[in-house]
This record gives sequence, C-alpha cells and structure tokens, in this order.
Amino acid sequence: MASAPTTGSTEGEEELVQVAARRSPARDDALDKALRLLETLPLVDGHNDLPWVIREDVRARGDVFAYDLTREHQDGDTDIPRLLAGRVSAQFWAAFIPTHVPHPGRTTLEQIDVILRLQEAHPDVFMPATKASDIAKAKKLGRIASFIAVEGGVGLENSLAPLRVWHAAGARLMTLCHNETLDWVDSATDAPRHGGLTAFGRAVVRELNRLGMIVDCAHVSHDVMRQVLDVSHAPVVFSHSNAFALCDHPRNVPDDVLARVRGNGGIVMATFVPDFIGQQSRDWMRPLKDEFGKSRHDIDMGAAVAARARDAGPWPRGTLEQLCDHIEYIADKAGLRHVGIGSDFFGGPTPPGLEDASRFPHLLAELIRRGWSDDAIAGIASRNFLRVFRTVERVGRELRKNEKPALGTVEEIDGR
Repeated sequence: MASAPTTGSTEGEEELVQVAARRSPARDDALDKALRLLETLPLVDGHNDLPWVIREDVRARGDVFAYDLTREHQDGDTDIPRLLAGRVSAQFWAAFIPTHVPHPGRTTLEQIDVILRLQEAHPDVFMPATKASDIAKAKKLGRIASFIAVEGGVGLENSLAPLRVWHAAGARLMTLCHNETLDWVDSATDAPRHGGLTAFGRAVVRELNRLGMIVDCAHVSHDVMRQVLDVSHAPVVFSHSNAFALCDHPRNVPDDVLARVRGNGGIVMATFVPDFIGQQSRDWMRPLKDEFGKSRHDIDMGAAVAARARDAGPWPRGTLEQLCDHIEYIADKAGLRHVGIGSDFFGGPTPPGLEDASRFPHLLAELIRRGWSDDAIAGIASRNFLRVFRTVERVGRELRKNEKPALGTVEEIDGR
C-alpha cells in the first residue's frame, strides 16, 4: 500500500478536490446529528391515518396484504421503507371513521381490525404495543411499537360501554370527536351545540382516565379543550394540532389553553397539515372550505385547487421551517416538556420538507440548527410523550382501585 504524501497537494490535485466538492451534496451536520441521536433515541409519531388509507384504496379495499406496505407508495406518504428511513420507533395508528358513516360502531371495530391485521402481517416490523414501556422494548428489538388510537367518539353510539371494548382490543388513545359536533361534544370545525361538553361528555373523559387511556383534544372546540382540562384527572394530549396564534385555524390551540397544558402536564403534538401550519395556506384555501374550516363536500377538491391556483397562484402549503416556528411557540407558551410530534399523515397534501414518513429526522435537524439541546430534542422526539403516557397509566391504576366502570347513555346521563 502506498504511503500517504507528506507534502501539500499539487495544483492538479487541488482542482480535482474542488470538482469533487462541487459534484457532492453538501454535508448536513445537523441531519447527521439527528440521525445519530435517533440510533438510541425513540421517536414517537402521535397520529397517522394509514388504516383509513388502506380501507379506501381502490385495489386493497381494506386488505393489508393487497396494499403491500413493503413497497414505497408514491401516491401516499406512509409505508414500511419510509417509516424505517424516518427512524420511527412508535406509531399511533388512527382507527378513524367519518362522522356520518352509516354504522359507526361496527366501522370503528373494522378499523381497529385493520390495525391488528397490519401488525400480524408484518411481525418483523411492528410490535403490538399497549404500554408506555413497550416503546423502549420495541426500540431495543429494532421494531416499531404499534399503538391503536380511536379518532372520533361517534363509534360509541352515545354509550360508555364501547370504551371498555376498545380498550380490551388494545386502544390506548381516543380523539373525542372529528370534524363534526356529536351529541355530547362540540367539534372545532362545526357549529357548537352544547357550549362544550355535556354531562355524558364529561363521563367519557373520566372513564378514559379510569381505563388509563389518553384523552386527545385534537379536534374539539376551544371551549371543550378548556372543559376537558377542568375535568381530566390525567394529562391530556393534542395529538395533531399547532398554535392558534400563528395560524388561526380553529383546530389549533389558543394561548390560554397552551398555558394550562403546562399545569395539566399534557402535550401538544405539532402536526404537518398545511392549513394548520401556514396562515397563507389557510387564507388561500378559505374559498374551498366551509365556514368552519373543513373541506366542502359539494366540490371536487382536486379540480377546485387547480382552478384556485390558476386564479390566485400556487397554493402556499406551509413549510418545515414554519412548523418549527409553531414548535418553538408551543414550547415557549407551554414549556419544552409539553411539545411532541403528530404528523397526521393521511395520503393527502403535505408541506415542502415534510412530504412523507421518511422526513422526521429532517424536522429534528432544523430544530438542532436553531440551537435545541440534545435534551430538548429527546423531549420532543419521545421523552415528553412518554412522561404523559406513564402518568395516564398511573392515574388509571389509582382510579380503578376505587371506581367502578361507568355505565350509561347520552339519554340517561344528559336526561334527554
């Protein structure tokens, strides 16, 4: 083997080095650091709607094997290759159903079944998970802790009993409602009917506490957010929401609630949805949304977006950097220990830089560039969420010592 030269490079060698440098991509020290941290640091994503994507796929129609998660889906944002590239350690899968589906109780169970079959189809990748401690266990095994979350309480069909069935099936988080107001809870994106929560709604929160299930306020009205914080014995989460002060979509969290999240011990998990990130995106999309900020059902959204772009210029979808502005704002108002990540990937439009599940390290890299410490990165990646989850579990154990399962329906509890 030839020995290394002991003198400086020749002029020709220097030119070759310069040419190579121009042809090679610039080294990203922040991204390198994020990837190094994620070798041992778990990363938790609080919300992903892949189960509904699988159900709605025209080829798969709910068949996990037919959907084939082992290949990259260029028309989607989540699959096994990109989850692995994104260093995801724990994923909360949403058993989401639309509010007006004909058989909400049955459909919720069908969506839980999709998640269970997803785990069964890929046991080398997904580890079924029901406890906070499963996140570290899965990380150690080189697998992704796979959690079940129910998005939207419409599947209760106005009864408390299904909560315990969902818990027995493995669900550990429940988003109280989706885009529409229910008989017991006001949605952020619909006309309020109750001034927040009814007595039945408060009973739902307390029973979730007793079960040790996480109460998720991502879709509720601002009044419901405040009332849940009044009622809950355990920390709450906003599994996919941003800061209302930076983008005035009603799905985002106002400052007074952010301040109370600190006292509650909860967490706001910053989300990648363009209209929740950028005020410009929200304003650009207003003509295509109803008065409450949700998509209209009387138009072809794809065609409407194309027409709007011709009239008003390209859709400004928000950016990774703007999302980091939300994260820093939430951390300032609620505290560094009260912010996490909840992508809300659902196969829809995404902002530049946050295109798919491979991009989580790039989000952490931007925070590193902004001066976030290793401890702060560990907090937003998983430590903050783990603290919340462990506390929810502990509160549930304590409540179950003295409290019996709650029974009743909306009619019985609200006196209708």
